[in-house]
Amino acid sequence: MSSRRTPGGKNKPRSINGVRHVPRRLFILGNPDKPEVVEAFSLLKDYAAGRCHLVGAELTTDGQVALEAGAGKIIVLGGDGTILGVCRSLGSRQVPLIGVNLGRLGFMTEFTVEELRDQFERIIGDDTLITSRMILHVAVRRAGTTWFESPCVNDCVVRAGPPFRMITLSVSVDGHHLTEVSGDGLIVCTPSGSTAHNLSAGGPIVQAGVKALVITPLAAHSLTHRPLVIERNCEVEITAKNINPGTTLIVDGQVDHQLSTGDSIVIKRFESNFQIVHNPRQPKWHSLVRKLSWGQKLKDVQ
Repeated sequence: MSSRRTPGGKNKPRSINGVRHVPRRLFILGNPDKPEVVEAFSLLKDYAAGRCHLVGAELTTDGQVALEAGAGKIIVLGGDGTILGVCRSLGSRQVPLIGVNLGRLGFMTEFTVEELRDQFERIIGDDTLITSRMILHVAVRRAGTTWFESPCVNDCVVRAGPPFRMITLSVSVDGHHLTEVSGDGLIVCTPSGSTAHNLSAGGPIVQAGVKALVITPLAAHSLTHRPLVIERNCEVEITAKNINPGTTLIVDGQVDHQLSTGDSIVIKRFESNFQIVHNPRQPKWHSLVRKLSWGQKLKDVQ
């Protein structure tokens, strides 16, 4: 029997420990603003080239270059902010992202460079590791015209700006008036984003796969306004009733749009889902317990 490899053999499906692995066309993206990413990017590019169908690599957070190359999976080097930016840039053409943490917390970027290399074949080929999460579509409408729109992975926040007086926002869900909130603003987030600004504002932690949205007031001037969890297919409309000149809509903490009195912010489920590859070596609640120290006694938190 000939030992010669079949052309393209490294891209054929294989079974490892009973799980069928299908290699994907891989692209590597890296955050060019992080010095530690540049070195890891070069090493990982060389490592991956001989182990998969690497269709490209570039130091950018614009996922469109990966889509143009026909990527089936994308390795993202950076931190959680890098993952958010890449995901939004993909728009409706979402492909699975493999987050490698070279930032601080690494809540979404679950892999270290060493873990990625140690499990490389499985991570690239095992689609059972992919988890799907909802994304939001955010649009600002003024006098019947859309002035701004963007996908939103974590959260959209309407926040009072200079001169930092209390603002009033009118909130409707599916066309039905819900309430008026006076205070510092309002957060609408996905389950993925529930551990971001929502958490710091006293909102609930929601498991990433739960089909829901969270509405959390920011420092409401009321004893009755509390965070609210609603169905994921609801459409939320926030109207800027009485705001400051510097009041701003912020998407994922990265993209902002200044608002005017009377603007409506319409938030609904995006047409595609965010796809991310889970680290099989991490327990289900690893990020929550180990990285956010959820439920631990104060003396045990370091």
